[in-house]
Amino acid sequence: MRSERGTHGIDPRATAERLADDLPGLYRAGPAPRVLVVDDEPSIASFLRMGLTHAGYEVTLAADGFEALAWAARERFDLVVLDVMLPGIGGVEVCRRLRGDRELLILMLTAADAVPDRVVGLESGADDYMIKPFDFEELVARIRALLRRRLPEQTSLLCAGPFVLDERAVTVAKNGTPVELSRREYDLFKLFLRHPRQVLTRDVILDQVWGHGFYGDANVVDVYVRYLRNKLDPERSYIQTVRGLGYRLVA
Repeated sequence: MRSERGTHGIDPRATAERLADDLPGLYRAGPAPRVLVVDDEPSIASFLRMGLTHAGYEVTLAADGFEALAWAARERFDLVVLDVMLPGIGGVEVCRRLRGDRELLILMLTAADAVPDRVVGLESGADDYMIKPFDFEELVARIRALLRRRLPEQTSLLCAGPFVLDERAVTVAKNGTPVELSRREYDLFKLFLRHPRQVLTRDVILDQVWGHGFYGDANVVDVYVRYLRNKLDPERSYIQTVRGLGYRLVA
């Protein structure tokens, strides 16, 4: 892949997942922070979804201002990454309307580097502003800085239902009782805990647990899910199979 910046304003020096791999891990108790990405360029939206998901966020995409407002009206998000240049309702107007939710954080993206444009965005209620082209590492750093203002203090714990995973101690407990897992089982369960209620396909699981260089049989995912169920969910109450898609944790 070429090292120079692409025409869509994102530095394509590495894939979204590899960029995210180089970032510090996200430590937060409970579900992953929810991020709404609003951008009408499919390449940018897809890149951000892959990278932010791999960095530990639950990501929803909206292709225009109307769709963004509809998502925000029916779902609760922690932060919005909002492009200024949108079809229909522009990003500045979307920001003004979203600003009614004082807890929602808004990071705006624009190709305009003029000071008046940045001022308009900030005065419309944006919490931060980034100019395209931007580095993915800096975007994630700014997102984390914004979230630290609003979210509970970050810890090494990931919690869902009866389960607690401590990333610093590398331990897992169910209802307070330690459960011994292999390293691969631990990494797989950590992925489920970071994305509760989200369907994870076998390809996503292979990429994030076994790595991008894995070329073995995809059925290894099913084998390790069975191992996890035997140790953590013998009643099959928490790790659900979504037929034709993959698996999800419903704790």
